[in-house]
Amino acid sequence: MSNYQKASFLLSVADVKQLPPDEGIEVAIVGRSNAGKSSTLNRMTQVKQLARVSKTPGRTQLINIFVLDEARRIADLPGYGYARAPLAAKQRWQKLVDTYLEHRECLRGLLLVMDIRHPLQPLDKQLLAFCEIYDLPVHVLLNKADKLSNLAISKTVKEVKAALTVYRNSVTFQIFSAAKGTGLKELHSLLNGWYEFK
Repeated sequence: MSNYQKASFLLSVADVKQLPPDEGIEVAIVGRSNAGKSSTLNRMTQVKQLARVSKTPGRTQLINIFVLDEARRIADLPGYGYARAPLAAKQRWQKLVDTYLEHRECLRGLLLVMDIRHPLQPLDKQLLAFCEIYDLPVHVLLNKADKLSNLAISKTVKEVKAALTVYRNSVTFQIFSAAKGTGLKELHSLLNGWYEFK
């Protein structure tokens, strides 16, 4: 836990050329607008105001970089799928994210945040397919699990598990609740492996 509580904001970039040197270990967090990405980041680090939580979807339009220590970072990627964003803005975000995923050598894995009530939307599948091409490990967080009954969660987990078997890269998943902290220990365990924390 203490490894993540040291997280602090470093910078926001609109172009991959502005990113910190491509070294050390980076983990990126991404998801549809309003899936709870910022809340997940705050819960994951236990730093309440680390990422700005907004009721307005599509708030994150830049790549926000947070540091855990000199060698380890978190990259908060722009949310996707916000219907009211202008097409030019959507294309700009898409290009930024695609370029980052394709060329960032220090990227160890991707945390894909989904609303458990609406998992595996078309843009989620598009992102998973993109990660498969580059053999990038993905860990899906089925967030907002506190909004569903145990029966509904079980049904969704079964469906998601079956759907993810088509990908040849490493795609894992878990239930999660940024609001309640459900699944936090499991998430930290995965991240400890990616970040090579002893």
